[in-house]
Amino acid sequence: MPLTSHRRLVVSATVIAALAAGVSPATGASAATRQASAAAPQGLAARVAATAVPAPDMEGVAAALNAAVANGAPGAMARFSGPGGVRSRAVGVQDRVNGTPMDIGSRFRIGSVSKTFSTVVLLQLAQEGRLALDAPVDAYLPGLLPDDRITVRHLLTHRSGLADYTDPMFDRTVPGFESVRNKVFGYRELVNLSLALPRTTEPGASYMYSNANFVVVGMLIEKLTGRPVADAYQRRIFGPLGLRHTSYVHPDTRIAGRHVRGYLYPDTAGEPLVDSTEQTVSWAQSAGAVISDAADLNTFTTALARGRLLSPAMMAEMTAVTPTDTTNTRFYGLGLRRYDLSCGTRVYGHTGTVQGFYTYAFSTRDGRRSLSAVANSTNRGAVNTALGGTLEAAFCGKKPASAARSASPAARDSSSLPAERDLPERH
Repeated sequence: MPLTSHRRLVVSATVIAALAAGVSPATGASAATRQASAAAPQGLAARVAATAVPAPDMEGVAAALNAAVANGAPGAMARFSGPGGVRSRAVGVQDRVNGTPMDIGSRFRIGSVSKTFSTVVLLQLAQEGRLALDAPVDAYLPGLLPDDRITVRHLLTHRSGLADYTDPMFDRTVPGFESVRNKVFGYRELVNLSLALPRTTEPGASYMYSNANFVVVGMLIEKLTGRPVADAYQRRIFGPLGLRHTSYVHPDTRIAGRHVRGYLYPDTAGEPLVDSTEQTVSWAQSAGAVISDAADLNTFTTALARGRLLSPAMMAEMTAVTPTDTTNTRFYGLGLRRYDLSCGTRVYGHTGTVQGFYTYAFSTRDGRRSLSAVANSTNRGAVNTALGGTLEAAFCGKKPASAARSASPAARDSSSLPAERDLPERH
């Protein structure tokens, strides 16, 4: 063996032994570490770097899930994937009638997490030169919108000014839902509902979340591919990533196979929950009608972050974010949320709300860690906020007792902030 190779092995073994023993390197060891870092193979460097990643606090994840149940969800679950493997927790029930325990392998409606799937398809089309992000929407869908200043990018960043038609649609939560539960809308019909309302901003002026934006995204996908949006999802994402439990079945009302049942809280306190599982989700379509499970969502956000779906240049576009509130912890890119957690970790993904289901699906930018979480009730903001607490626990790990005691009320902890709303809520 060459002398240089022998020296590298000795130094590498020394560093690994010190790390395994939890030794704080002295000055000489620090020099050895720097020397090893320069000489070590890339795989070893990655393993050494992995020691700096906090282990997920699964007790904290379970506490967040239990808080969601305490605030009114029949059940909740979360699945974390990271360097140490897969860990999951489930509490409560996924069916209130027969008492079936929440099952981490069950499927559910992911709501607005669908927007990230739709965005990936549209950005792939942009990569192929079939549309330009800063071109007017009317260049591809002539006459659809009354303002040719609205660009494709404005849709993906929620800066078009198109009003969210779901605000009046679900002004009265249960009657609004029941009026559309089995209805089948056309895309243009939904756009017209938006256009009948006053515009919220000038194009590009500010962030205003609107499901109408991603209805138009669905129209663009179908216009450019000449095929239903379901076909684009399958060919470009579900199939290549092997997402066997992810589907888009609009306007079928059923969730096939083992699944979570969703429950909707009425606006009047004390009234019984409404089982909202079966519905067309036609009021959302490409803005929120995908069905998936926790494992598939982990796979999707990981693959996206690792560049399996988009080029580096397009990922840079997607992850260029602007603030959505004044906390400087929440941001939006192209069909993608970024949350800055209290430990400094940034996670990318999306939240989802569809009647009966709150969902979180997030990954670190390097794709090494991902979390999917769901609770099966909506119109209950405290449930949504509690479920969001899984992010801090999973990505930041267990907080030292001293840090917990000294944390000020103004400390940046996303779990202490009210959840962002994807649909109107009354509680």
